[in-house]
Amino acid sequence: MSIQIHSRTHTTGRHSTHYLEAGEPNAPLVIFVHGWPELSLSWRHQLPHVAALGYRAIAPDMRGYGRSAQYVQHEAYTLRNAVQDMLELLEHLGGQQAIWVGHDWGSPVVWSLARHHPDCCRGVANLCVPYDTLELGWDGFLPHVDRRVYPAESFPAGQWEYMRYYEEHFEQATALFDSDPYAVVKALFRKGSAEGSGVPAATAYTRQHNGWFGGGPVPDVELDSDVVSATEADSYAGYLRANSFFGPDSWYMNHAANGVYARSAGSVRLNMPVLFLHGRYDYTCETISSSLAEPMRQQCSRLTEHIVDSGHWMAQEQPGRVNQHLGVWLADHFGRF
Repeated sequence: MSIQIHSRTHTTGRHSTHYLEAGEPNAPLVIFVHGWPELSLSWRHQLPHVAALGYRAIAPDMRGYGRSAQYVQHEAYTLRNAVQDMLELLEHLGGQQAIWVGHDWGSPVVWSLARHHPDCCRGVANLCVPYDTLELGWDGFLPHVDRRVYPAESFPAGQWEYMRYYEEHFEQATALFDSDPYAVVKALFRKGSAEGSGVPAATAYTRQHNGWFGGGPVPDVELDSDVVSATEADSYAGYLRANSFFGPDSWYMNHAANGVYARSAGSVRLNMPVLFLHGRYDYTCETISSSLAEPMRQQCSRLTEHIVDSGHWMAQEQPGRVNQHLGVWLADHFGRF
């Protein structure tokens, strides 16, 4: 049976969220939360799979992306605001709880939901970004830089140098991306490789080179069709061109405010089922050799972990493996339908 994916929008006086939906309207909710610089489209492989398992699968465009509302102030893109967006979406969908799945910046949104609103979370699953790290601001992830790979004198912020670059040169960074969104999509959405193991990630050189891509223009590289098709790349680039990278890049401008928000809940141990998928070849969110995943292991009482042979864009590069791990975890903890 073919699973239909529907496009819908929920609008309140506060915010407007576009989302994709698959599955029966009364089925248990699984909500997929994308990261930078993606779309609800990023979960195109997961939505029909999870719907076929008996769930109502939802993927919103996050604020600043796609057909959801755009804002012109950096502070509009805090995790506090994103969490409120998701709570309003959950209420609109008629659910008191959902299983939340996140990737990249979507992961700290999901972790923040679990931290601040555990009653809204039947379970949480995240790709690449572990708990108790990015959502805490710089103090949450900077101490976990692997100094064997990133000596402090050369890379004070380690692989996260690009985040410092946003803070110091936001307009320059955003203007470069806005100059050719399609070329940016082609350059960023690449599959992982073992070749990058043990050496600094490209993101570590952003400040040294005074910009992404070696400090020059966006390179015109061949599309990596193992991650996105030409049609999908067109969709990403089209919305980024229409909306600008201002909103997506602004997510990086709120580390201090995000830290205050996280600390307002205190140290929170997660007792719901948690799934975490490590990207073996994700050298920015590097969780295999560094200590980045250790806080999560200490703070999640029902944690399941798997390593996927993938780069950062795991749900798109290795959809079969992601769907397999997600399906087994859902069946183990929430039953089959």
